[in-house]
Amino acid sequence: MFVTATAMLPAVGSLCISRTPRGGPRFTMAVRSNVNVSVAPILTKLQKECAAPLPVLRKVADAMTADMRAGLVVDGGGELKMILSYVDALPTGNERGLFYALDLGGTNFRVLRVQLGGQEERVQATEFEQVSIPQELMRGSSEELFDFIATGLAKFAEKEAGKFHLPQGRQREIGFTFSFPVKQTSIDSGILIKWTKGFSVSGTPGKDVVACLNEAMERQGLDMRVSALVNDTVGTLAGARYWDEDVMVAVVLGTGTNACYVERMDAIPKLQGNKSPSGRTIINTEWGAFSKGLPLTEFDRDMDAASINPGEQIYEKTISGMYLGEIVQRVLLKMAEEGALFGNSVPEKLSMPFVLRTPHICAMQQDYSEDLQAVGSTLYDVAGVESSLKARKVVIEVCDTIVKRGGRLAGAGIVSILQKIDEDSNGAIFGKRTVVAMDGGLYENYTQYRRYIHEAVTELLGTEISKNVVIEHTKDGSGIGAALLASANSKFDHDY
Repeated sequence: MFVTATAMLPAVGSLCISRTPRGGPRFTMAVRSNVNVSVAPILTKLQKECAAPLPVLRKVADAMTADMRAGLVVDGGGELKMILSYVDALPTGNERGLFYALDLGGTNFRVLRVQLGGQEERVQATEFEQVSIPQELMRGSSEELFDFIATGLAKFAEKEAGKFHLPQGRQREIGFTFSFPVKQTSIDSGILIKWTKGFSVSGTPGKDVVACLNEAMERQGLDMRVSALVNDTVGTLAGARYWDEDVMVAVVLGTGTNACYVERMDAIPKLQGNKSPSGRTIINTEWGAFSKGLPLTEFDRDMDAASINPGEQIYEKTISGMYLGEIVQRVLLKMAEEGALFGNSVPEKLSMPFVLRTPHICAMQQDYSEDLQAVGSTLYDVAGVESSLKARKVVIEVCDTIVKRGGRLAGAGIVSILQKIDEDSNGAIFGKRTVVAMDGGLYENYTQYRRYIHEAVTELLGTEISKNVVIEHTKDGSGIGAALLASANSKFDHDY
């Protein structure tokens, strides 16, 4: 039984683990042909319970659309929080100047600077650095975490040179991408609702995260201010919209998951007054909290019960990179214990939570060799498992079952947002080109997962309508997007 909390989880890597080196096998595989692998009933039950045929997907999409509407009427009206972003002006391409961005949303944080040159030159230069966050800081105090981040940001700012230049008399401004549930109170302030993705930092929930960062920067002697607080999906949408005005939705699928979209202000009953000249804003759905109608298994329920947030973020736990590998591992553990999948003994490592990560199952699914050598290598290296070819084939079946469910459910979520916008615009969305900007390592690197998303969207919308929906990868869009929104909300006069 797993008892360790999900706070122990590593991030989904930006790349799948590589296949077996060209030099041949890294070890001699022990093939136990005398073992009776009686795992068929477990696999059959798993595939049945994870199945997400079109009727199931349609129910999930319709339920999520209804939940979105409930969340727009009143805070707490549905499972989706439907948080106001206070982003009322989308990028136009006219933005100029030097701006910074900080992206905190997983086990790493990223700092970026960009020199914007207006319509003619657009992005003149960019630089970024990524810093790993120590596990102890993910469960430490608020001051410790933000001081660590501010220190990294100060070191990065010291290296500013070359094409990057700040006009005299101006303070550096930064767009802060904070990818956790926040009750936004303005474009540059927001109260943390709760930590997710394995973070459990004390002293931050209920506080303004912008104030936490500004205070930490002051303690480090860094002359910089946060001019825009955005969610990673909001940043992704802004960054993608900078290049393509047809972008209406942004989805992040990586360690965690979320989605946002462009909404008409007159379609937000809980927004009383405060209408912007554009008449629209970006809504941060926080869709990871959705749970209605999802096909779940005993492995999902057990994993959820052992997590740091039982009963919460159920949709995220079925579709995001933080959990897919763990679900597969739990299935394989049961098969090893009850069906002798890997012989008469159960490797100890297989009983340790979050040993098998999503990049591992991604790598195994890219193995198309006859003997599935990379699958065997991964199982041995990661979990200490020696496997027969028959067992490796079962492992691939399990991986595909969990990943197919995740991809198809993610596709249903995308359709739920599109149909909500379309219903409120009298068919204006599905009748023209509409772009969904995708970011995150899971979507970028997991070929099968990505294919299952596209298949589900096509099935739900039909061939003709789906031709107008463009789902495209926007790599690192949230960083540029946050910098663009920092520009749009600068306290200094614009020179464009």
